[in-house]
Amino acid sequence: MAIDTRGETAGKPSGEKKTRTSPALFYRQVVNELRKVIWPTRKDLITYTTVVLIFVLIMVGIVYGLDAALGWGVIRVFGGE
Repeated sequence: MAIDTRGETAGKPSGEKKTRTSPALFYRQVVNELRKVIWPTRKDLITYTTVVLIFVLIMVGIVYGLDAALGWGVIRVFGGE
């Protein structure tokens, strides 16, 4: 819930009821915050994406390897087909 941090409600103690902001004020606040964001360049974005994909593939391999090894171990210990 967006809370108005300007005007009458700005200095009130937290025990009192807070008023909601209007959708227009909320939108203006969102746009204002997005202007502060430092967006990555295309090169940075490609680098980050590549690193994430490689990390995910490595983690998939580790989880698959552990699953296969533990599954093999369970079959050896408890028997099976």
